[in-house]
Amino acid sequence: MRIEVRDLTKRYGPQLAVDNISFTVDTGEIVGFLGPNGAGKTTTMKIITNFIAPTFGDVFINGISIREQPNEIKRHIGYLPESNPLYNDMPVIDYLKFVGELLDINNLTGRIKDVIEKVGLYDEKHKKIGELSKGYKQRVGLAQAIIHDPEILILDEPTSGLDPNQIVEIRKLIRELGKEKTVILSTHILPEVEAITDRILIINKGKIVADGTSESLKTQATENESLIVEIEGGSPSEVLSKLNELATVGKVDITSREGNKFEVTSRPGLSSRKDIFTMCVNNNWFLTQLTPVERKLEDIFRQLTLN
Repeated sequence: MRIEVRDLTKRYGPQLAVDNISFTVDTGEIVGFLGPNGAGKTTTMKIITNFIAPTFGDVFINGISIREQPNEIKRHIGYLPESNPLYNDMPVIDYLKFVGELLDINNLTGRIKDVIEKVGLYDEKHKKIGELSKGYKQRVGLAQAIIHDPEILILDEPTSGLDPNQIVEIRKLIRELGKEKTVILSTHILPEVEAITDRILIINKGKIVADGTSESLKTQATENESLIVEIEGGSPSEVLSKLNELATVGKVDITSREGNKFEVTSRPGLSSRKDIFTMCVNNNWFLTQLTPVERKLEDIFRQLTLN
């Protein structure tokens, strides 16, 4: 199912939480929804899931407005909120039966069995939820989100509290679910976003500030080419001086004097690779390294949200 968020705005009194945002998520797409605390992520997710109403704008699920048919749309959405509210006095299997009965699921016993096995709760199914670790409670929350086999999954911090092995298992499950479902995933673990998602949305102060794949965001954010350069044959001061004389070079930082290693930043819109190579040839120096500096998603996130 396709999600279309159109001109969405949400106010809490004088506070503008979501500021006229629009985006789409297609079937089979896993989208990472990132942003600092208070940026509007959870508010947007709650509007999509019909937990709260927008002030202006609308959300369409396969062309159907959430304002017009909210109850019908809820049947197609599974939601794991960040707080993950659970009934701690209920055994896992009873809780899932309770949720399934509320949703009027056919063949509920078989569906509970499938979901318990899928999220790795088989050995814990008769334990009270309050006796479980945080990681297993998170699995219970994920189980209730998918028990009615929804076409859309909205997951807010789904791997919170899990150990490394459990994180790998849940990531695998989310990727499998994403092959046939539409998934919006919010998390503060940036490597997780790159490992799971097809596309990334970044929201800051209620506005969408980036939309694209991890690689495309890194490319868009790189205003100036940065290179790690290592040269043999000249003294550090001599090489530094020659690099600074190049017309295409904007800035040079020494990263290691022992190996004559530098980080060279080119001027905007220019590349200094050819000039560095020619400089080495003219001075009979050996160019032993010339590699681009890899931008990390963390760098992009900070660049877009620290303002």
